[in-house]
Amino acid sequence: MDKDTINILCKQFSLKEEVIRYVEEKEKLIKENLSIIDKNKEYNQYKVIEGMQKARLSSTDFYWTTGYGYDDIGRDKVEEIYSYVFNTEDALVRPTIASGTHAITLTLSGILRPNDELISITGSPYETLQKVIGTKGNEKGTLCEFGISYKEIPLDNDGHINIDQVLKNITEKTKLILIQRSTGYSDRKAINISEMNNVIRKIKENNDKVIIMVDNCYGEFLEKKEPTDIGADIMAGSLIKNPGGGLALSGGYIVGNKDLIELIANRSTAPGLGKDCGLTFGMTRSILQGLFLAPHIVSEAVKGAILMAAVYSSLGFKVIPNVDDLRSDIIQGIEFNSRKRILEFCKGIQSASPVDSYFTPEPSDMPGYEDQVIMAAGGFIQGSSIELSADAPIREPYYAYYQGGLTYEHCKLGIMKSLNNLYEENLINKDKLV
Repeated sequence: MDKDTINILCKQFSLKEEVIRYVEEKEKLIKENLSIIDKNKEYNQYKVIEGMQKARLSSTDFYWTTGYGYDDIGRDKVEEIYSYVFNTEDALVRPTIASGTHAITLTLSGILRPNDELISITGSPYETLQKVIGTKGNEKGTLCEFGISYKEIPLDNDGHINIDQVLKNITEKTKLILIQRSTGYSDRKAINISEMNNVIRKIKENNDKVIIMVDNCYGEFLEKKEPTDIGADIMAGSLIKNPGGGLALSGGYIVGNKDLIELIANRSTAPGLGKDCGLTFGMTRSILQGLFLAPHIVSEAVKGAILMAAVYSSLGFKVIPNVDDLRSDIIQGIEFNSRKRILEFCKGIQSASPVDSYFTPEPSDMPGYEDQVIMAAGGFIQGSSIELSADAPIREPYYAYYQGGLTYEHCKLGIMKSLNNLYEENLINKDKLV
């Protein structure tokens, strides 16, 4: 880092020079890790371009309709491209899908019927989905309320899917098996494609009728293959995470077998309407341009996560995943064991934001969460998890979950600002930075 860059960081961002130097030292140690990310990025970039060319994407596809959205060729082209990129028979990609949880809920409620059984084989799913299922909270309209039974199989002691227990628990009632790829608010690693491939193969050998669904939030373009490349029947995610590339204003996607997409589309609109209506509100261009940029944006975010792991692990904090671990989502967990540390960390991330940098994040009640949550985010798209952000449930052992960053340099600034806060508040061992 040259003198001019150090000067702007010290003068304009109030960073201590020892903090800057420390992050720089750790960055030198991870060059090989970052080069591996570039190989995946290049492959996935070509894959996305191939999908767009195969669909014969045209500038006229960016036009859009009003009212019911009939004859919206742009909407149809988006879904065709998503089916090519994720190697599936069909896709449902709509800006009206409010979140990843909404996309997953549409999928589950579209496929499952009363007396069917749902099994989560990666332990308890993300907190918002627990309320959808009905295992937490007292919400109306849950899956359990509609007569759908639910079981979950904990991961084994090493954080892997316990395939023996999974196979023992599959019965004639089992309709759908859910795999949550990402860590969520837990202390496990993301489920990588190699492990998922082994699990899906064994389940299908045991029972080829059971539907395998993957919650792919935070996992798109981390590896060369996606869950639908290795046998997952249906998969869902959010456009304001990885595949939106920081440009999609809202939305979610569901990709998979054509018969399943038909069921889900009927749930999303109405039987008989399915995919044939639904306005895109002029978002076709931003959704597709975001998808075009997504492999590069995701690689920038992953590089930032690796640097975050290198910096905080060297200071004695537990990080998941670790620097050299295979990554299958963009999330970096850090165990702070202190409410004060987690608050200062999130304040640092917020102060590095291009938008709302002057705000101070505070823990608060959030829809779908049991504990108060502190969320640091100052992105161009509200709630965009592919932009630099961090959030943490306020409970022991005080894990912060860092994700996103449209550029590596922005990730690096967030890391330095968060560390600077801990340094100035005497919440780390300062001797390690000297």
